[in-house]
Amino acid sequence: MSEAAPAAGTAGTDITVPAVSGARPFWRRLRTQRAALVAAVVVALLVLVALGAPLLTAIEGQDPTTYHPSLVDSARGGVPVGAFGGISGDHWLGVEPQTGRDLFARLVYGARVSLGVALTATLLQILLGVAVGVASALGNRWVDQLLSRATDIIVAMPLMIMALALLAIVPSTFPRPVLVTLVIGLIAWGSIAKIVRAQTLTLKGLDHVAAARLSGWGAWHVARRELLPGLAAPVITYAALLVPTNITVEAALSFLGVGVKPPTPSWGQMLTSADVWYEAAPQYLLLPAGALFVTVLALTVLGDGVRTALDPRAASRLRVGTGRGRGSRKKASGLAGEASGFAGDASGSRGDASGFRVKAQTDAQAKTDVKAEKDAQAKKEETA
Repeated sequence: MSEAAPAAGTAGTDITVPAVSGARPFWRRLRTQRAALVAAVVVALLVLVALGAPLLTAIEGQDPTTYHPSLVDSARGGVPVGAFGGISGDHWLGVEPQTGRDLFARLVYGARVSLGVALTATLLQILLGVAVGVASALGNRWVDQLLSRATDIIVAMPLMIMALALLAIVPSTFPRPVLVTLVIGLIAWGSIAKIVRAQTLTLKGLDHVAAARLSGWGAWHVARRELLPGLAAPVITYAALLVPTNITVEAALSFLGVGVKPPTPSWGQMLTSADVWYEAAPQYLLLPAGALFVTVLALTVLGDGVRTALDPRAASRLRVGTGRGRGSRKKASGLAGEASGFAGDASGSRGDASGFRVKAQTDAQAKTDVKAEKDAQAKKEETA
């Protein structure tokens, strides 16, 4: 009884639902977007680096927490000894100022924290948002009003201020990565709940959903069999765009000193202590900042590619590597050429018609002159 949902825009959002969904058409459309494929490769590499952090650091022979005081110059305030921040065969990216901890090990372990927190928080947001949105749309008027007002309150909460307040009062014994994940996931689910509620209300009016409800199926059965497949497209799209946002939030919280605490490495935490070393040891600032930039950019481009592949009628916001700009220009050029050809044909036809009219007028004038001359000759003969 499940069918593909028709295209419907969600009120207050830029996310649309494709009229035809399916794994094969989705992958086929996604493969045509080169920028999205490159972003997917970058994200896959980052995930592999995060998962393989213990193996990579074991190959290097270092770990993210061991101090190496002999590798920093205490007389100069803890500047790494050697060129380029102490880069060597034992320390591939150099060492951390003051402590001498290995930067490569801290960077790859920081990827585990940043990506792990962002992905887990996104999953928590999706689960809460889908549950609240579907329950609000399928419930009675009072349930809908209650859940809608609760969602409005969640949406109105400033994420950073609430996160700072909650993280400041929780005891330091609580695991910080888990706490940051819970705070982000429990505060920022309101937007996805609104999207799911609006889309569920649209899907409720479809024939196959109405038939399922009239056949006696329960609300949970209808939601699982008929509604959730239609909600997959907007939920996946919004999730792909939430991950880079959550990475930025985690980095900002760690940068402000209320997120992940030492000795657990985090990119935002590395930036916190690197702001005074950008002249003496610039790689200590550039490495985590570059990792954050590449990760957020790749996830954003991938999220836009997923959105475009799920809804082929929606033009990509990022006109990079999709081939749409060139194709559109070629198509427009072809149409302009055809229009010029039609205009030329029409002009030629008008020229031919004008020539025919001139010839007809000339022939008529010649016939008139000949007739007049004959009449004059006949009158002259009669007079004679």
